[in-house]
Amino acid sequence: MALEFDTSFDPAYGRAVTVAPDVLRITAGNPSPFTFHGTNSYLVGRDTLAVIDPGPEDDAHLETLLTAIAGRPVSHIFVSHTHRDHSPLAARLKERTGAPTFAEGPHRPARPLRIGEINPLDASADLAFVPDIALADNALTEGDGWAIRTVLTPGHTANHAVFALEGTGTLFSADHVMAWSTSIVAPPDGAMADYMGSLDRLLAREDRLLLPGHGGPVTAPQRFMRGLKTHRKMRERAILERIRAGDRTIREMVAAIYRDTDPRLHGAAGLSVLAHLEDLVARGLIATEGDPAIDGIFSPAG
Repeated sequence: MALEFDTSFDPAYGRAVTVAPDVLRITAGNPSPFTFHGTNSYLVGRDTLAVIDPGPEDDAHLETLLTAIAGRPVSHIFVSHTHRDHSPLAARLKERTGAPTFAEGPHRPARPLRIGEINPLDASADLAFVPDIALADNALTEGDGWAIRTVLTPGHTANHAVFALEGTGTLFSADHVMAWSTSIVAPPDGAMADYMGSLDRLLAREDRLLLPGHGGPVTAPQRFMRGLKTHRKMRERAILERIRAGDRTIREMVAAIYRDTDPRLHGAAGLSVLAHLEDLVARGLIATEGDPAIDGIFSPAG
């Protein structure tokens, strides 16, 4: 199934946009090749509100959130994961509203760092965030006229979670599923096997509307997520083909597979290839000396 991305999106900076009944979207002014037009924060409820993903440390975004809140009580602040474009503003929003924070947990890598390895994504991680309340998988959190169910979806990060607005078919999919692009899965922050397992979990849910962390809604989630799964499998096959053709390094594979991709994204692409290679080595399809590494040498197994 072909995967078609939707990049038609108006961020409407500085104001709130209604995207579902009793759901407002506010997009932060932090556009980049990784964040598209910026990070989406959501307000849920009518009288007493929940905030999902407060966003980056940004004065203007905080003021836009407070304007949209319009003096109403905020009872919950949910955080999908601890990248710096999603969680840092939670602390100041908590100070202004008194609402506790809810998330799976603090930032951590998907696997232990290997000897001599550093995490190239530490600069993008909010290492200071610790939720007031840790959310277990399938936890139901009830508010004023709404209930949010937590679905743990490791892959993009180890602590990634998505939030289902119970009884509505609407899911806040954060960075796991986005209409404008695939999600970055980059070791040791994330893991491809985890990502694919989480994608299968969301496919089994049959939600009708996904509201992502960046860009516009996914309005046909089943078809789109099946396309995402096919896309990942095609990328896996492309890596296997490059290795069979003689490529031995990630740099060589990225040059061939991502030749039409913005060069600014080639570093992230290399980490995505590493995520696939970790999975392929674990499944015995690719061989390497020692643990898979960004500067490793890879060859066909057997």
